[in-house]
Amino acid sequence: MPNGIVIIDKPAGWTSMDVCAKIRGILHEKRVGHGGTLDPMATGVLPVFVGQATRAAEFAENGKKEYVAGLRLGLVTNTQDITGETLEAHFVKATRLEVEDTLHSFLGDLQQIPPMYSAIKINGQKLYNLARKGQEVARKPRSITIYELELLEQVSETDFLLRCVCSKGTYIRTLCHDIGQSLGCGGTLYSLRRTMAAGFTLKQAVTLEEVQSNGEELLLPTDLFFSAYPAYTVSTMGRETRIRNGNPITDSRLPDGIYRVYGQNGDFLCLSQALGGTLTALKNFFGA
Repeated sequence: MPNGIVIIDKPAGWTSMDVCAKIRGILHEKRVGHGGTLDPMATGVLPVFVGQATRAAEFAENGKKEYVAGLRLGLVTNTQDITGETLEAHFVKATRLEVEDTLHSFLGDLQQIPPMYSAIKINGQKLYNLARKGQEVARKPRSITIYELELLEQVSETDFLLRCVCSKGTYIRTLCHDIGQSLGCGGTLYSLRRTMAAGFTLKQAVTLEEVQSNGEELLLPTDLFFSAYPAYTVSTMGRETRIRNGNPITDSRLPDGIYRVYGQNGDFLCLSQALGGTLTALKNFFGA
């Protein structure tokens, strides 16, 4: 059965779940999940986890993400991107220097109000369903972090290309909306390309057509996702059996920390935490 990770360069017009469904069909494997939703208009890095690797998907959401975003000043829409209805249109007087100065004020820890057109649930209802009915409800601000934000290019008098490195939960279209508000002319997102997610970059990404042609050959090993952690190989078959039976093992020489744990034949068994000489599994990757 196929197991591993494939980094898809998501095409525009596809939902993240559309991509998973396509890969499910190509690889004939029901267990397929992604590591971080991209809006249909967005393109770029979408890590897709297949088979046993789906157990790693929960770890993919928490890392930094990098985007190249198109900011269009002078336009405000109900979706905060160009797919929505125009609410306001304004003359743009902002210069490149003024845009760069404004970007600096959005660096660091911020409180961001999620857009109405999002999948967040309030009282059991997704916001975008309420928005489509013309309803707007109060949303609590969420804590996010903008680690890097720079102006790459001024494309026209109204259009600017930005690079943003941000935390989980950041809405880039809301960031563009808020930058426009700060400049006094409004703003919206006109393009979005994710260039890094879960530690994977566009250099590792492949197209759906390539997956169709090459199938399982393009799957990266699951343990590659955890390469930042040191490797630990069990010393005996008996200790490996304990791990496979769901039990911790002890090693008084092992410093506290998180480890990639391997079996006697090199199989990636689990991601484990060592504490006080006891190694306990955080997530297992063996078995069916």
